[in-house]
Amino acid sequence: MATAPRPRTSTRDPEELARRLTAWLGTRLPGAKATGVTVPESNGMSSETLLFDIEHPEPPLRACALRVAADPDAYTIFPVYDMRRQYDTMRLVAEHTALPVPRVLWLEEDPGPLGAPFFVMERKEGRVPPDVMPYTYEGNWLHAASDAERAALEDATVRIVAELHDRCPVEQAGFLALPGEGSALHRHVESQRAYYAWVVDGRPRSPLIESAFDRLMELWPQDEGDAVLNWGDARIGNIIYDGFTPAAVLDWEMAALAPREVDLGWTVYLHRFFQDLTVSFGQPGLPEFLRRDRIESRYAELTGHTPRAMDFYVLYAALRQAIVMLRVAYRQVHFGEAVVPDDPDKLILHHASLAAMVQGDYGS
Repeated sequence: MATAPRPRTSTRDPEELARRLTAWLGTRLPGAKATGVTVPESNGMSSETLLFDIEHPEPPLRACALRVAADPDAYTIFPVYDMRRQYDTMRLVAEHTALPVPRVLWLEEDPGPLGAPFFVMERKEGRVPPDVMPYTYEGNWLHAASDAERAALEDATVRIVAELHDRCPVEQAGFLALPGEGSALHRHVESQRAYYAWVVDGRPRSPLIESAFDRLMELWPQDEGDAVLNWGDARIGNIIYDGFTPAAVLDWEMAALAPREVDLGWTVYLHRFFQDLTVSFGQPGLPEFLRRDRIESRYAELTGHTPRAMDFYVLYAALRQAIVMLRVAYRQVHFGEAVVPDDPDKLILHHASLAAMVQGDYGS
């Protein structure tokens, strides 16, 4: 996917969205007008983003971004899009930490104005490490940076995760508890089982994903630790940087209560996902960047908590990513952009590395 045209992410008409947004804005800020409405090229494949400016006597201009629940006609990545959950998470994080979370302005839960619930937040300027082509490929700003600049970005990113885990009060984040019984980790894993069942409903199942769930049970940590507020999609591709300093922390739709290591495993593996892909296409990538040993060590220094059972959590991250990748592939099939091969596991972009992890041959 990183070397192919981006798959379709929406069936919505941007011009129609802009017209409806302007009409809605007048109900919240009389006399205001939405201008410069654009859909960024990097628009995600879950919730969609619109960028726009507000023209109004007071203030004269405000740069905004709008997150709207995914188009149900676009074969959505996730079964549910709870915009209030994201909105409340961003407010909670902004209130209790110094993280640069964009200030949320309005929440609209009525699907009438734009066809789906959405919220509006202030827009931050800067640059984001790209996913397509990945930042591990030659030719982008992060790959071209010096070792010292990347080290500064890495440290600042680990600090974000550490501060989030240490400072956000769990007792005020009960709305992020996942349904079910048992520990927070048990609920988290069971939620992924349910997500996988939804992805393969009416489609071929993945023997590889199912074997990864089995391996996960074998590696289950003896001490799960306390649950904290997890970002959920803790990776540098969800951060806007001013130079090499975080300017905005984005994409909170996967936030949940879970052990600290759920976020750390995701941070470690999502870099490895792009690094492995880059190496497979004959480039060296960034092998010294976001190394697992450095992330674990720096996180322990910042929090006093030494990460535990990380083999389990890195595998769990790869498993979670595989379910997402399978859903993305099935959406491409739905829109006629791909066909299902004889082996459905081949639809998972990182099937080789996931298989190696299941077999214990992947390395640290």
